[in-house]
Amino acid sequence: MSSAFDDFELKGHKLENRFVVAPMTRTSADKKGKPTELMGEYYERFAKGGWSMIISEGVYTDRQASQGYENQPGITDAPQTDAWKEIVERVHKHDCKFIMQLMHAGAQFQHNEYTDTPIGPSEVKPKGEPLDLYGKTDGWPEVKAMDETDFDAVMNGFVGAVNRAKEAGFDGIELHAANGYLLNEFLSDYFNQRPDQWGGSMAKRMHFLELVVKAAKSAAGDDFIVGVRLSQITVTDSEYQWPEGEDAMIKVIKAMEKADVDYIHTTDTDVMRKPFKGGSNKTLGDVVQEFSDIPLIVNGGISEKNYEHVAAHYPNALLAMAKTSLANPDFPIRIKSSEPIRQLDFAMLQPTATLENEWKWRDENDAHIELD
Repeated sequence: MSSAFDDFELKGHKLENRFVVAPMTRTSADKKGKPTELMGEYYERFAKGGWSMIISEGVYTDRQASQGYENQPGITDAPQTDAWKEIVERVHKHDCKFIMQLMHAGAQFQHNEYTDTPIGPSEVKPKGEPLDLYGKTDGWPEVKAMDETDFDAVMNGFVGAVNRAKEAGFDGIELHAANGYLLNEFLSDYFNQRPDQWGGSMAKRMHFLELVVKAAKSAAGDDFIVGVRLSQITVTDSEYQWPEGEDAMIKVIKAMEKADVDYIHTTDTDVMRKPFKGGSNKTLGDVVQEFSDIPLIVNGGISEKNYEHVAAHYPNALLAMAKTSLANPDFPIRIKSSEPIRQLDFAMLQPTATLENEWKWRDENDAHIELD
């Protein structure tokens, strides 16, 4: 049996295997950000399917500028929190851990119920075009550079979200500092062109992320997991590299270790890609493993074809899977019993990646997956 089926311990939580459902944007909450019954069915399906842990889609943290997509779920009030509580109970029935990913859209902003103006480190729009997969919009709006009031609001949003995630029964939270959202934008010399204490060198660019992690850890207490997702690339710029190369990643990892983060979740176009400027022969995950003892989650193109190799290359890491998990909500069960693995049909995510469209596709193709 592959080492991917070995037990794994994360901050005192025992996981039955190393398979994790990666966070995926599904834009299927109601207009006010309240999770739906269908979202409960969606998440419980993975828990029934043998995954040891699920990381939720990105959840917005405040009623100001954090929401990035129409029908994105939030964790900003009692109705949202109570709806999440019901979903957490469904997941926990199957001995599966559940992590809420906390996300502030920053400049990567396609819809918001509370404001028309995104905020970011600087007045810089994302490269490329908004993703129709998450709702059609006519280009990126102008971005407001954050002032001290905005910094306070963002911080308060994250801390409040940690408290509400605990109240809802989650096992922990993941701070989304990847893929071009706000915390990731601070790390980027493209988005972050500030001349003050928040911009310039990587030591300055990563300082706000450090403070958010420390505040989240303080709110979380002893038994609640606080992880961070990291990438260089963004949703619309798969070529971006930190100018400092591998040294930038080392600095961020050391800062996260000092802040006592409970895990680092790296994501890239390919989990084995060597992405750093300057000719480094290391992957994102390699650097985490070499320069820290922080538990690791790796993500990027993991499937039935390479999971054993990935598990061996990263012996102390969890394996987070997105497209493969969508096509195979029961992937761990299927692998263990040598059943065939389905390939993702992107038609299930058209015209937008909502659960309603996925369920419609499954109805039309007799492709619903019944699990006990």
